[in-house]
Amino acid sequence: MNYRMMGRVLSLILAGEAIFMIPAWIISFADGANAAANAFMISMLILLAVALVLALLSRGAQKSFFAKEGLFCVGMSWILMSIFGCLPFWLSREIPSFVDALFEMVSGFTTTGASIVPNVEGLSRGILYWRSFSHWIGGMVCWCFCWRWFR
Repeated sequence: MNYRMMGRVLSLILAGEAIFMIPAWIISFADGANAAANAFMISMLILLAVALVLALLSRGAQKSFFAKEGLFCVGMSWILMSIFGCLPFWLSREIPSFVDALFEMVSGFTTTGASIVPNVEGLSRGILYWRSFSHWIGGMVCWCFCWRWFR
């Protein structure tokens, strides 16, 4: 297996997730929701640090990429994006339990729409945007997969 290429792909996916958090950070900052803005900034820095480490470890990767590497990258990217994507919920303390925050993010990326938050509208606008955007990201990935393989 080409571990360096898998590290390169995962680093790009995590860096992309950090970029996807920028609008939510801007919304939180503009609304004056300091806890949420700080949570997004810390989450983006963690994501970029992990992506940088993976990118440095995967330097000189061969361009060959097979089905087993692709399957690994898909599974790991879903797990890692969910774990790192729930950090803003948890760090801002809007969802105080890490497991509940993880559930919220996994339900977003899988587009199930399930929620543990009794009053979703009570979340700050930046956190609410990130929650909604995770549904969009999950839906686009599902749509692209279906369009590619079932057309």
